[in-house]
This record gives sequence, C-alpha cells and structure tokens, in this order.
Amino acid sequence: MAHIFLFSLPSGAEFIILALLILLFFGGKKIPELMKGLGKGVKSFKDGITEAKEEINKAKDEIDTDTTSKPSVN
Repeated sequence: MAHIFLFSLPSGAEFIILALLILLFFGGKKIPELMKGLGKGVKSFKDGITEAKEEINKAKDEIDTDTTSKPSVN
C-alpha cells in the first residue's frame, strides 16, 4: 500500500520547484505566450466538446422523431 503514495499528487513545495524549472527553461518573457496558447487550446477543446454534444442531441432528436412519425406494422 505504501507504493501507492510514492506517486501522489505534487504538494506546495513541488509546485514551487516546477514553477522555477519552467521559469528557468522558458524565461519570463515566454511564459505569458505559453499560457495564452494553453488557454486557447483549452477553449478550443471545450468548444469541440460542446459541438459534439449538440450533434449527438440533434441526431438523437431526429431518431426519436423518425420512430414516432412512422406507423407501426402489425
């Protein structure tokens, strides 16, 4: 059971170390550009999910309409 805690989520100290490493690798001027690109990517992903849900609901509504409008054959 102890081996599960070996790969736990980072805590405060690890976040600070990660932030310093990112700052060291990319520099202070590139970080806003990286975050802007990341934000655009997340927005695009959310828009894609919303569009996919709308398409699924539209197809479901069409199927429901087709099944209710056809007369049943006995």
